[in-house]
Amino acid sequence: MLAGALWLAGCAGHKPSSATAAVSPAQGRELIDQSLPRELSDRAGWIRDIYDAFAALDIAPTRENVCAVIAVTAQESGFQVDPVVPNLGSIAWREIDRRAGRAGIPAILVREVLKLDSPTGESYAARIGHARTEKELSDVFEDFTGSVPLGRSLFASWNPIRTRGPMQVNVAFADQFAATHTYPYPVKVSIDEELFTRRGSLYFGTAHLLDYSAPYDRFLFRFADFNAGQYASRNAAFQGALSRASGVPVTPDGALLPHGGQGPVGATELAARTLAARLRLDDQTIHAALEEGRRPEFERSAVYQGVFRLADRAAGHHLPRAAVPRIELEGPKIERRLTTDWYARRVDGRFRACLAR
Repeated sequence: MLAGALWLAGCAGHKPSSATAAVSPAQGRELIDQSLPRELSDRAGWIRDIYDAFAALDIAPTRENVCAVIAVTAQESGFQVDPVVPNLGSIAWREIDRRAGRAGIPAILVREVLKLDSPTGESYAARIGHARTEKELSDVFEDFTGSVPLGRSLFASWNPIRTRGPMQVNVAFADQFAATHTYPYPVKVSIDEELFTRRGSLYFGTAHLLDYSAPYDRFLFRFADFNAGQYASRNAAFQGALSRASGVPVTPDGALLPHGGQGPVGATELAARTLAARLRLDDQTIHAALEEGRRPEFERSAVYQGVFRLADRAAGHHLPRAAVPRIELEGPKIERRLTTDWYARRVDGRFRACLAR
């Protein structure tokens, strides 16, 4: 009866409901216990931190919501708080050389600087070579930027560990979310460091996965968004509709504007501008709407609604409002061809296995 009631409470299409309205603390913890893998070290700790994340965010720990968090955690780390990354030292050096090239700094100069002794007595270079986990490697960069003259101004953004903890939460998302929400735990060093803890990663990871409303009828699209950014699946569907309405090919990658919003007008905006007369909108209004691409307000804009109205008419039926973005994954830890579609479907498989438990 408990499982049935919690199943009915779950909903992928809206922001999950209030925790207090659906499930008691005892029921929530029982459901988490039932949903976790059978063999798991510190099971009580995982149950506590997962439940506390739901409670702090005021999200109901329903069967689907709990399994979504568990599926992402299983995919990202296999429930390892600070997982060992094979060949991490080599990966780090490649990324350091790449960033040096982008910054116009000779790689040999950077490597010479990193031969300096760190606070542990070892050189920074040696610590990079010996690093086995993301936390160990991140600590090298934090020590370097805090100890070496000009280290922070020159290398503050060079830390290659941009996703952290058992849910591999993006540092930029956590910083942005913490700026508008009260973090429920004491911060020992920084929000970025909290991501290396189980409780911090689960809190921010659950927020990234569930704490927003979206027009989705399947959790598959939330899993894609976890990889590509909130609302990416909604935006990819919009780009598909835009291509149909305008006749202009647009890659459905979920990014409505170029990265940073600077530089030349992007393909999505150019395609939307071709519909300006039919939508009875000017270029400034179109651009302003696309700037809302990471917010729920975009769905209420005249651009979003107008494009789908034209595309639905051209298709002769109601087009889907969500689509997995077409993105090839890149990053220092990725060493084979992967896509957001691969990621979302892999997590979705874990999600369905959790529901079956």
